Amino acid sequence: MYRKPPSSPVHGRTFTQEARRAQIVEATIETLAEMGHTKTSFTAICKHANLSSTGLISYHFAGKPQLLREVTRTIVARAGTLRTSRVVREATYRGKLVAYIASYFDFVDRYPAHARALVEIAALVRERPSAELDDVARSALSVESLVTLLEEGCRAGEFRIADPPVLALTVQGALDNVVRHHELFAVAELDHLARELTEIFTRCALSP
Repeated sequence: MYRKPPSSPVHGRTFTQEARRAQIVEATIETLAEMGHTKTSFTAICKHANLSSTGLISYHFAGKPQLLREVTRTIVARAGTLRTSRVVREATYRGKLVAYIASYFDFVDRYPAHARALVEIAALVRERPSAELDDVARSALSVESLVTLLEEGCRAGEFRIADPPVLALTVQGALDNVVRHHELFAVAELDHLARELTEIFTRCALSP
């Protein structure tokens, strides 16, 4: 008779432990999105996760920096998967830039809590810089993939950009601010905002 094997460890943890960690991470994302980073405590996260004690969080994460590190990794990975799936389908670098911008708005539309949580994490690491959060800051604020896209577009002769890192920072800053403005005032539909920003930045990338 076939017997189901016992739970095997994943990175030294059982599947049950992995599931609990994932539950805590998702609850942290929801708490950050709803309450902001200043009010996101282990107690608040416990309420979202329906946990009986903050000790259950401490069992899986040594402290808030470790938890934020995993939250950031989860959000960035999810956004990256969505972005890559759209960008790789494009044959031209202009198409890839359009897909990059569109994927940002797609992510905000599909995962609004994740997008807001990442903004809160970015705000936290800017307001309270510390060595413990250095890697969180690098991940939350990174524009590396966009810089690579722009640089490759230049080498291919499609783009004419004097300083790709500066343009990458400008693009990402515009995306973040436009979405935040949209959340506060709902001045336009996300697809309209995506089209307008796409037009602006593809013109910048193609200008001599």
